Amino acid sequence: MADGGERATWGEGLRFAFGTLSVLRVRVERWDRAAAARAMTAAPVVGLVLGAIAAGAGALVAWRAGGPLAAVTAVGVLAALTRGLHLDGLADVADGLGSGKPAEDALRIMKQSDIGPFGVLTLLLVLLAQVAALAGQFGQSAPRGALAVLASAVAARCALAWGCLRSVPAARPGGLGAMVASTVTPAAAATGTLAAALAVAAAGLFDGWSAVRLPLAVVLGVGCSRLLLTRCVRRFGGITGDVLGATAETAATGTLFALALLG
Repeated sequence: MADGGERATWGEGLRFAFGTLSVLRVRVERWDRAAAARAMTAAPVVGLVLGAIAAGAGALVAWRAGGPLAAVTAVGVLAALTRGLHLDGLADVADGLGSGKPAEDALRIMKQSDIGPFGVLTLLLVLLAQVAALAGQFGQSAPRGALAVLASAVAARCALAWGCLRSVPAARPGGLGAMVASTVTPAAAATGTLAAALAVAAAGLFDGWSAVRLPLAVVLGVGCSRLLLTRCVRRFGGITGDVLGATAETAATGTLFALALLG
């Protein structure tokens, strides 16, 4: 492992990001906070790659079988490409917040392997919302649905950088949350989000309105994740890997909800 005080390269950060945030096989050469800072800043790149894969799968199914199945396919592919990591974090955070217990006990509940009623209900509602929103987008056209998938995947990874701001501490020592907590500057998070928003805007240039609504939806989705992040930091005293996963799913869902409202 390289010394955490040494500045990491963007290549090392990208390998860290893909190695921790996806099932894609990459060789992670550094596992330290310097690489973690690069990884969380570059996380939207992971969103672009995974989102493009899921968008392609969804568009193909939409062409042959219609919007609803395309939506299920896209959501399923994204879950498979991340091993359900963010969905698991969402369920754990829902159980922790819903328990009403002190921070230490809530964090212990979140570490348990089982899923409680709050987690089950939250997963059900979030997945239904994502599928319903994407079904509407794919129902309009396969390209529009594909762009919605891409935007939601990118927004989810933008949320990770904001969750790792230097002003946000880790809720407990150890684990991925402690590794990446407090590693990203506000300027880096803002730059990454702006670049991601411009990337999805460029992807939607074939339709003038999409070039406007896609980046707007990404920003709104990330804003939703910030609300959850604030609640979790106040409740738990900081972030964990589960909290980051929950903010990612919140950003994705918020983006899709915004696209549905924007038409």
